[in-house]
Amino acid sequence: MSRPATAVRGPGRVLKGFEGINRYFDASEGAWIAQVLPGDFYVTTLPEVITTVLGSCVSTCIHDPQLGISGLNHFMLPTQAGTYQAGEALRYGCFAVERLINELVKYGALREHLEVKVFGGGKVIAGMSDIGKKNIDFIHDYFKTEGLRIAAEDTGGTWARRVRYYAESGRAMIQRLETQEANDVIRTETKLQQNLSIAPPRGEVDLF
Repeated sequence: MSRPATAVRGPGRVLKGFEGINRYFDASEGAWIAQVLPGDFYVTTLPEVITTVLGSCVSTCIHDPQLGISGLNHFMLPTQAGTYQAGEALRYGCFAVERLINELVKYGALREHLEVKVFGGGKVIAGMSDIGKKNIDFIHDYFKTEGLRIAAEDTGGTWARRVRYYAESGRAMIQRLETQEANDVIRTETKLQQNLSIAPPRGEVDLF
């Protein structure tokens, strides 16, 4: 006798302003996945998984365990002098992190409750300046200035990473990517940086 299919719960309603984020159901996780691309961010009160892929870019993951709200961003560079075209600002850490925190606070999170985790910043593009280190230095200085402690991080190295951030618990799963997948990340980042998705898990997994 065949087993009855397990009912898939609905995706739930996203918070206002995040309707454009790509979301899909992952049967292996038994959860809805929200995919964040470079220069974007996402905040949720739903029990879903937020994911992104990083080379030299950095993601800040922030969770308020008392309120049950979480968010993740994906920025490419620390800052840039001059003006920005529409849609460009969130590619820079100086805007992306502030915007993420402000959005969490807007929905009721308290700064004193925030749990911060930081990932990425690999030196993945040979022959170029170490953008990853600049991003890491920026994020350390930012949270030191803001008086917010970084609870966990996996930064630096010479590899690309996939982040899966479990919004309900604030737990993060980090996977180092194999060569072909890492090369795809590097090509994408290089093109985006010069101009200023999600595959099955591979490699070892670290939890934060």
